[in-house]
Amino acid sequence: MPSLKTIRKRIGSVKSTQKITRAMKMVAGARLNRAQQKITQLRPYAIKTSDIVHDVAADLIEEHTSANEEGQAAGEQAAHAGEKGKELHPLLVKRPVRKALFLLLSSDRGLCGGFNASISKTAERAWKDLEETHSATVHFATVGKKGRDYIARRKGHIAHDFLRVYDGLDLQKVKVVTDWLVERYLSGEYDAIYLVYNEFKSAMTQKPTVEQLLPLTNKGRHHETPKGDDGAKVEYLFEPGKKELLEHLVPMYVDITVYRALLESNASELGARMSAMDSATRNAKEMIGKLTLVYNRARQAGITKELMEIVSGAESLKD
Repeated sequence: MPSLKTIRKRIGSVKSTQKITRAMKMVAGARLNRAQQKITQLRPYAIKTSDIVHDVAADLIEEHTSANEEGQAAGEQAAHAGEKGKELHPLLVKRPVRKALFLLLSSDRGLCGGFNASISKTAERAWKDLEETHSATVHFATVGKKGRDYIARRKGHIAHDFLRVYDGLDLQKVKVVTDWLVERYLSGEYDAIYLVYNEFKSAMTQKPTVEQLLPLTNKGRHHETPKGDDGAKVEYLFEPGKKELLEHLVPMYVDITVYRALLESNASELGARMSAMDSATRNAKEMIGKLTLVYNRARQAGITKELMEIVSGAESLKD
């Protein structure tokens, strides 16, 4: 059995660790409240913006496809396709996926449970699936050291690493990220760009999510297209036209979508850290209880032994 001094030292060490984990839990909880307020306020706006953009984009793509088919029937395919192709916003143009980019959002620090492991493994699965299904080359842009290190250990190609994005996160920092992404997509360097992040559900639950950012597809809708009482699709009037509207909405959609993903990831990290530190604090309390019991038993055994020695010494003196 360890000595009393060793057990006391161990109890002191665990108590110190418990103070640290309790403090980290409180800090994460306070920061989580602010992060949760931000994502709660932004989420409805981001979802509605996404739905509107995808509605307008789907209509334009459908009109473009119909016009091309009519042009083929009239024997004017080449000229007509060239004319109509200009009507599509560059970020709507779909190309065969030969080279794709994943924007992986993780954290810069650990001590947040399975937060980084789950999102990194999700990114790795999506990477392997895309390589198998489309024979595509996959590169990564990373926000957060943990995701970057995970991909680097698996020999993944990291095209860019955005540093200290979460510190004072605002739209200015988001623009740095989105401008870099859009520039690479418009130049044809990448044919598709995906977001990989943890969607915040609660402090206990985070959902790893892979979402296509570019090009825009109808799969990006969060709700079904609204329909009237007769079941027909609701038609909207746009002022100015759809094309002019998209010129403004699409860049805004990219910024808002990436901003939302960063806020979701930040809130998820804080929730995971708060849960992990709460669990660590409770485990430390249990360990202190067990060590205290061992200490008391050892001290009791020592006292009993000393009493027996005193009694034995007294008996020997009588003899």
